[in-house]
Amino acid sequence: MSRFFWVRHGPTHAKSMVGWSDLPADLSDTAQLARLSAALPQEAVVVSSDLVRASATADAIAATRQRLPHDPDLREIHFGDWELARFDEVEDQERLRAYWDHPGDVRPPGGESWHEVSARVERAVDRLLTAHQGRDIIAVAHFGVILTQVQKALSIGAYEAFSHRIDNLSVTELHRDGVGWKALRINHLP
Repeated sequence: MSRFFWVRHGPTHAKSMVGWSDLPADLSDTAQLARLSAALPQEAVVVSSDLVRASATADAIAATRQRLPHDPDLREIHFGDWELARFDEVEDQERLRAYWDHPGDVRPPGGESWHEVSARVERAVDRLLTAHQGRDIIAVAHFGVILTQVQKALSIGAYEAFSHRIDNLSVTELHRDGVGWKALRINHLP
């Protein structure tokens, strides 16, 4: 059995759609980071997105665990022209609503659709499972990335997946057995 412990990076405090922009995380709450690290399996490997908010969070909780190279396929949703915009600043409100209300093939101009994000993340998960079969994997990533895996584990639609809260520095624990994926905890704050 493989266990994934999905950790959302530390907060950026941005009030806009932050996808591929490389904003740093606020990692000043060292007590919370220590609790998070202690709550994760000690023998796990640690991987992260290549964006600094995720990679710095992974470094902060890695402790003595094996740290794998950053994986760009674990990046957040690519918001394209909407990057760093607040929702009320997006000119095409109809497309914006369609993106969030009917996630699938709708994409921001210059960005990627929900299906494209899911396929990208799935490639990373498949690589990790092949390379580290039977190991616990701590993956430090982003809101959208984690929701693609919640959607898969719960066998729900993307819109339903968006109803799940994924807080900064939370853990979402998913197990894969011979049958498929199971969600043990979603958005757990140690």
